[in-house]
Amino acid sequence: MRPKDKIAYFYDGDVGSVYFGPNHPMKPHRLCMTHHLVLAYDLHKKMEIYRPHKAYPVELAQFHSADYVEFLHRITPDTQHLFSNELARYNLGEDCPVFENLFEFCQIYAGGTIDAARRLNNQLCDIAINWAGGLHHAKKCEASGFCYINDLVLGILELLKYHARVLYIDIDVHHGDGVEEAFYFTDRVMTVSFHKYGDMFFPGTGDVKDIGEREGKFYAINVPLKDGIDDTSFTRLFKTIISKVVEMYQPGAIVLQCGADSLAGDRLGCFNLSIDGHAECVRIVKKFNLPLLVTGGGGYTKENVARCWTVETGVLLDTELPNEIPENEYIKYFAPECLLNIPNGHIENLNSKSYISTIKMQVLENLRCIQHAPGVQMQEVPPDFFIPDFDEDEQNPDERMDQHTQDKQIQRDDEYYDGDNDNDQNMDM
Repeated sequence: MRPKDKIAYFYDGDVGSVYFGPNHPMKPHRLCMTHHLVLAYDLHKKMEIYRPHKAYPVELAQFHSADYVEFLHRITPDTQHLFSNELARYNLGEDCPVFENLFEFCQIYAGGTIDAARRLNNQLCDIAINWAGGLHHAKKCEASGFCYINDLVLGILELLKYHARVLYIDIDVHHGDGVEEAFYFTDRVMTVSFHKYGDMFFPGTGDVKDIGEREGKFYAINVPLKDGIDDTSFTRLFKTIISKVVEMYQPGAIVLQCGADSLAGDRLGCFNLSIDGHAECVRIVKKFNLPLLVTGGGGYTKENVARCWTVETGVLLDTELPNEIPENEYIKYFAPECLLNIPNGHIENLNSKSYISTIKMQVLENLRCIQHAPGVQMQEVPPDFFIPDFDEDEQNPDERMDQHTQDKQIQRDDEYYDGDNDNDQNMDM
């Protein structure tokens, strides 16, 4: 028997309190709902809970351009009217609005994914979870599709310090374009995205014919699907492709983006997946017993997002959850039934057997073209990113901190950490 997996879970209550705006589909409040459901099911008692560090601008600039990071740091809702050229250049606006505490929001969700990768690298856990992460559309120099900083790329870059090959898997309903683009020319990361494609569906990329270029040729895999795919077709296709990918590519670590907008009934999605079907993909990936970093992603029917990621936390902990949702702060959102399972979707499945079979054959054909596990010459592993702590004595007391900064330095006592699992103070950088 393998020893039980050790699981690290990253959460900061501040991510759930930002607000994209009244008509925006992205509701970070879903992260609070997920966390409280995880607590209600007592799952926190089986994991190590950490508050992530806020990623420093210089860490974000490991992938993003320094000028873009600097602009995100500087811009506020009150000053944005002065920067119309820059807003256009960095694609900030309707989809990616400037809101209060935007940069801190990015620092927290990216910090969670970076910390998750570092704990895996240092063999301090087998599985690391950051439901706030998974913002897969962000590009090097611009925001896109509700994503500002691409935490997945930053996490993968961290894993590449210790692993010759990293596998990225994406089950969001939208194509994982930002991650694919970042690693399109290298064989050190294989990206595999299952997504809706066609009908001008966002972001419009992810054709089965897009397979990577130069050294990365055959190391990008796209599984384009049509409306209405159901559990049976999706999980069968997923298992066939991912099993072959792991066999051929032999990754040292896996990053799994669990966007919940592929669930039935999502406000922006068009698939028919149940939570069980979605979670089955997590179960399949866990069985490879490789270091695993799991993130969230899209998901716009927030009570279903919370249900889904809670069930998937249970899957990663080998814990089956009772269908009846326990009492918690957000119970009213799950009314009237207050059950974990969601009804099946009723969108017509436009993915014919022959269509799925064709896609599967094309993908498996491309996989045959990669040499068995490409040889990567491992250089000496670079040290983890080191940032010195600020010495409070050296800070000029005349430079008064604004109230928000002071508030941030006060330990919140309303955040729930439990006994021995409270590792908030000894998080190693």
